[in-house]
Amino acid sequence: MAAPKEEKHFVLVHGPGHGSWCWYKVKPRLESAGHRVTALDLAASGIHTKAIQDVHSLAEYSESLLEFIASLGPEEKVILVGHSLGGMSLALAMENFPQKISVAVFLTAFVPDTTHQPSHVLDQFTQNMPAEAWLDTQFANYGSAKEPLMSMLFGPEFLANKLYQLSPIEDLELARSLVRVGSLFLHDLSKMKKFSNVGYGRVPRVYVVCSEDKGIPEEFQRWMIESSGVANVVEIKGADHMPMFSKTQELCNALLDISNKVYFRFNNGRVWLKSDRGD
Repeated sequence: MAAPKEEKHFVLVHGPGHGSWCWYKVKPRLESAGHRVTALDLAASGIHTKAIQDVHSLAEYSESLLEFIASLGPEEKVILVGHSLGGMSLALAMENFPQKISVAVFLTAFVPDTTHQPSHVLDQFTQNMPAEAWLDTQFANYGSAKEPLMSMLFGPEFLANKLYQLSPIEDLELARSLVRVGSLFLHDLSKMKKFSNVGYGRVPRVYVVCSEDKGIPEEFQRWMIESSGVANVVEIKGADHMPMFSKTQELCNALLDISNKVYFRFNNGRVWLKSDRGD
């Protein structure tokens, strides 16, 4: 008789301007597979009451995630899944609570290293993205001369052509209605301490590549994987920047497969040791 399947706890972290709503197709599928799922709204996102003008740092932006991880019981561990900019919030949680995270999944997400400032990966991204590629995205300054901050709002054209080009039109329309003003927090990230090998580096990492992503192109995803030393890579072919919409079942299958793996440290990387299912 087969042993009962162990319930895992997935914590889903959205990308910039989005919210917990973007997991509405993924959450019930993971739950129907017997797992617990928590989808969070980060600050100034989804139905969170703060506006971006009240959020000055990645830590403030990620507060709901950090508070949730801190509230876990002494023996509880979660699988963190971060999409897009959510990868930076994952890194912050990993740095602070490595013992609480069994594996961190970077879903076509920004993934930092431990040798550069946390801003490095986003600096490289913005420097390599020409101004015209942002299409109708709106940028605005907030903060002060001492603390220069910039907000960002994805426009309908950018959403349709760069993020949701392979997703159902209904989900694109949902995004047009719900996307809020966000930020990349570049100034704050440039001042932060480097992520450490004893915190962030202790947690096993998996990167999920989306092959048709026009928001964070595959070439840049592969560069981040190599630069940060992520050893475990999964690819979802035909997925745009929003795989939770464009390739929902494939994404769920990938997350369930990742949840069945056991990880260990090897040569400063992470490799899959075995599957819980024995394969």
